Amino acid sequence: MKVEKTVLFDAPGPRARRRILLGNIVGAIVVAGLAAVVLVRLGEQGQLEPSLWLNAVDADAWAYYYWPGFLATIRAAAVAIVGAMIFGLVFGVGRLSSRLLVRTVCGAVVEFFRAVPVLLMMVFFWLLFANAGLPSSSYWGVVVALILYNGSVVAELVRSGVHGLPSGQREAGLSIGLTRGQSLRSVEVPQALIAMLPALMSQLVVVLKDSALGAIISYPELLQSARRLGSGNSNILQTLTVAAVLFIVINWSLTKLAERLGRSLKRTSGRTGTTAAGAGVAAVGVSAAGGTDGDTGDAGDAGEGGSGGGDGT
Repeated sequence: MKVEKTVLFDAPGPRARRRILLGNIVGAIVVAGLAAVVLVRLGEQGQLEPSLWLNAVDADAWAYYYWPGFLATIRAAAVAIVGAMIFGLVFGVGRLSSRLLVRTVCGAVVEFFRAVPVLLMMVFFWLLFANAGLPSSSYWGVVVALILYNGSVVAELVRSGVHGLPSGQREAGLSIGLTRGQSLRSVEVPQALIAMLPALMSQLVVVLKDSALGAIISYPELLQSARRLGSGNSNILQTLTVAAVLFIVINWSLTKLAERLGRSLKRTSGRTGTTAAGAGVAAVGVSAAGGTDGDTGDAGDAGEGGSGGGDGT
């Protein structure tokens, strides 16, 4: 059987391929030219001096600035990620509740915190906690703002993920005796989490990147530490470049971890999905058989005879 390949556009011909190649070459030349101009201007300003770059990566810089800033970033991001996941699951399931009051309250909370800029929330909670005398007010301002904003986005991902599932998933849960809430928690939400894993991991990367906004409220995370180092040594461009590379490495690692986790979950859900489907059918069959036995007392015998005939064949 011949398999036809579906494409979104016609395959380019020889002339089109030559034009594409020519466009790529011209684009590469333009980018290389701009990079050369930038380097020349930086050299004229003395920003390419080896001493400036060596001071940005020496042992003292790592021991007293980059490493403490990195740990502060991870500490805030880790707590914010856990809090955002809990917040998102609670309010995401709440938005799917069958009770109008719960849906309304959860929807209002989610929409409000999605609409408020995360930096504005950081400044607000920082001032609130500072005036209340709470220690580490800048840290908690960063964490609470990240939890509320990104948790609201996760809640919307949960809601859209559940709505994107086939309607048969809920019907299958209801057919084996689950209530609507039990079907939502045990059947629909776990499948939605697997389906929305790429978008969810992208949002967790956003949490890590947004933690750099804590520099505005004097939280000593990686960006703030790099700025302090650069201000002291008059090489802020170099220290910010090192901080940018560190952020790229961290986010790239999270992306690769998400890809591996996604492949692992798809394989696992594929195997367990088949098993669960068989178990569900068996449960429906047992429930049906039990109900028939209770009603007539004879249909069960007929069912056993029929299944015995099936075994014989």
